[in-house]
Amino acid sequence: MNLAGRIGRRLLQPVLLGLLCLIGFAPGSHAAEDLRVLVVLSDSKTPYQNFVNTFKQNLPANIRVGIAERAEDYSSSRQPVDLIVTAGVAAAEWVAGRTATPMLATMIPSYKYAELLAKRPSSAKTTAIYLDQSWARQVDLLRAAFPERSKIGVLYSPTTRLDINELRKRLATHEAALIAKQTTSPGSLFDDLEDILSRSEVLLAVPDSDIYNSNNIRNILLTSYRHDIPLVGFSQAYVNAGALYALFSTPEQLAVQASNITISFSQMRSLPDAQFPVLYSIAVNQEVARTLGSAIKSADLLRQQIDKLQRKAQ
Repeated sequence: MNLAGRIGRRLLQPVLLGLLCLIGFAPGSHAAEDLRVLVVLSDSKTPYQNFVNTFKQNLPANIRVGIAERAEDYSSSRQPVDLIVTAGVAAAEWVAGRTATPMLATMIPSYKYAELLAKRPSSAKTTAIYLDQSWARQVDLLRAAFPERSKIGVLYSPTTRLDINELRKRLATHEAALIAKQTTSPGSLFDDLEDILSRSEVLLAVPDSDIYNSNNIRNILLTSYRHDIPLVGFSQAYVNAGALYALFSTPEQLAVQASNITISFSQMRSLPDAQFPVLYSIAVNQEVARTLGSAIKSADLLRQQIDKLQRKAQ
């Protein structure tokens, strides 16, 4: 047995046991076996390169990794592999219906997962690490960042299929109200936004490309400024563009989680249920805070408060 296998048997079993329980596996008695993994990227842009580089760095030597730099580079006629890991929506959609090989989809919005499963063979093992954060974590951020604001606005399109009722219940538990509105058409977007902002104290952006895209985001931010309503985004790019806060997981953080699942798959040959990110980041825009006249908390303080709230909820 190679050195990695001996270490896995003799030294790391207690650590792996805790890790497996954390990500949804029952412990087993099999040592990790050699595994062939193919990572399929949506394209060759920096976020996907960062993902695959971190993913590879966190794997032991017995797991061999191949890379398809673009979704279209994948073909089911390639040399067989044991697990396919996709990064991004384009890669997941391209691969899903083309193979029954076990698949871990990453960097996809949670609402896309049902569509993905519909394309997969019924017997195929499939799971995902979502790009977006759980409602529980987002509500905890809102509680920590805006304890005095209780009216949370959400604008969404029909394509997102968000579980709005779940968000409403979580906010109500903390004596906050959800002001939600579904856009009726692209032409009504800014009328709908004006309506939401007139009744809200915070605007919570969701990963809905029909609304929050490069064509609209500047005008959405300017409109929210005009109402003196802070926007909470879902990526570093949104804070750079003008959101007050953002809660998100970086490609590197998602890659660490994906590598843990892959290591477990090499041992158990099973996949956990689809899951939200374990690791996360918070970004803060100090300049926007000054513009809005808001007193804001640091990212470190917000993280401490969120982690405390999550421990209390367990």
